Formats: sequence, C-alpha cells, structure tokens
Amino acid sequence: MARLVAAGLGLIAVVSACGATSGQPGTATIAVVAAENEYGNVAAQIGGKDVSVTSVESNPNTDPHTYEVSPSIAQKVGAALLVIQNGVGYDNYMTRILSASPSQSRKVIDVQHLLGLPDSTPNPHLWYDPTTMPKVANALAADYAALKPADASYFTANATRFIASLNPWLQALASFRARYFGTPVATTEPVADYMLQAAGADNLTPFKFQADIMNGVDPAPQDVSLETGLFTQHKVKVLVYNQQVTDTLTQTFISAAQSAKIPVIGVYETMPTPGYNYQSWMLAEVTALQQAVADGISTQHL
Repeated sequence: MARLVAAGLGLIAVVSACGATSGQPGTATIAVVAAENEYGNVAAQIGGKDVSVTSVESNPNTDPHTYEVSPSIAQKVGAALLVIQNGVGYDNYMTRILSASPSQSRKVIDVQHLLGLPDSTPNPHLWYDPTTMPKVANALAADYAALKPADASYFTANATRFIASLNPWLQALASFRARYFGTPVATTEPVADYMLQAAGADNLTPFKFQADIMNGVDPAPQDVSLETGLFTQHKVKVLVYNQQVTDTLTQTFISAAQSAKIPVIGVYETMPTPGYNYQSWMLAEVTALQQAVADGISTQHL
C-alpha cells in the first residue's frame, strides 16, 4: 500500500511522561514509542506509572499516511524498550528504523502480526475494529511484565480494567446494530469501515473507490459518478469521510451530501487531542453515527 514521504510532518507528542526515561530492562521507567497516538494512549493506560510513552503521529490535522523520518525519531526508537506499530504498510518507516537500530532487549508489538493478518490486508485502520485493542492491551501487559516482572500484576490489572472500559463503546455498537441494522452509508475512505461493519451498517461505496482515495489515486470517472449518485438519488443515510484528508473531490461529495440534506460525519486516523482517550474517542464516533441516522445531525469535527 502506497505511503508517500512528505516534509514538515516531524510531529512527536509525549502522551505520558512518568519520570525519567530509561533504556534498561527492570529499571523504574519503561521507554515506549508508539507510531500512532491511539496505540500510545493505550500503552500509557496499561503501563501507568511505570512507562514514558512517546507517540510519533499525533496531529489530527495532518495526513498520517505521509511521514518524514527524522533523526530525533530514530533516536527515540533506538532508546525505547518497547515499540508499537500498526503494520499493514501503514507505518513502514518504523520498520526501517527498527532494522537500522536492532536491540535484543527491545519488545516490538506489530499489531498486524499480533492479529495474524497478511500483508495483503486491504484496510490498515485496525484500531477501529472492536476486537483489536483488547489483544493489544494484553500484549502490552505481557511485554511490560517481561521488562519489569515485579509489577506484572499491576500491568495485568490495568489491562483488565482497560478492556472492561471498552464496554460502553461495544454496547453503543450493539445498540446501533439492533436498531439500525443495514442502514446504507457512503464513505470516502475505509478509515472507519471496521466500525461500520461492527455496527451493522451497509457501506454502498465500492472498496476500490475507497482504496483509490486512500492511496492518492484518481478514481475512475464512473466510480465518481456512482458515489455522487448515492447522494443525489438519496440512496444513503449518512456520509462518513476522512476528516484529516480532504481535497477538492472529497469536498464535492460533502457538498453533494449536504445539498441532499444527508448528514456528514468526519472520522479520524489519529486520536483527537486533547480531551479524548481511546475509549471516549471510539464512543464519540459511534455516537456521531447514531445521531446522524436518528436525528440527521452532522458531526464533522469532534
């Protein structure tokens, strides 16, 4: 899956800073680097007082598919005792950095591999799948325990607490599925497709079209016409678009939906900050979907 390298996106955010960072196993603070801040947020919740987490991609106003590898990022990854990345070609720069700075003591969680997904997995936005983060949380607890055995029970308890805290999101998905199963929706990219599937929505936008937009490929004219017809012919109840990556074509679809009085929802690839953790972010996205279908309310920004 194509990943363009662009300048000016060397954005690093400290998600949780709990004391001095250490590069040695068994010491007070475990240095963690997460490629995306949604994983960084979960890593901070599971590690708690014992971790210092740096998230590489954290700006919801930029396209996370583009990233310039900077020397400072390489330094932070090289010093980390645990690294977490999405995989599926979404953050290949992390793989390159890890290859250039090998470490026998470093733990690496590649979510793609954790889930057993092939490289050909078409939709890389794995964190929108409700089954993903419980597995990530347990993997984090296990790796933290290996790095700091004395606090193994603490990490396990944090993972258990985190998984339980996902219940409001899961209940919201189940509620939407029960009330609005089969609701037709349109999308510009497959950002929230896993969540839409879990909610029982019927995405009428062909995946090839979504993939073209995601990968910066001009979609075929007939696919553009098909997408536009979903709004002009009132075939869908809501448009879900990638709020972080908008261009003239995307704006055309937004305008067509608005002209047809079809509510529009903006979804994110990196967790909006401040004000959200992973759980509240996911719940907010489902709430926006429910409000769009039930009350015709648009939520373009969280």
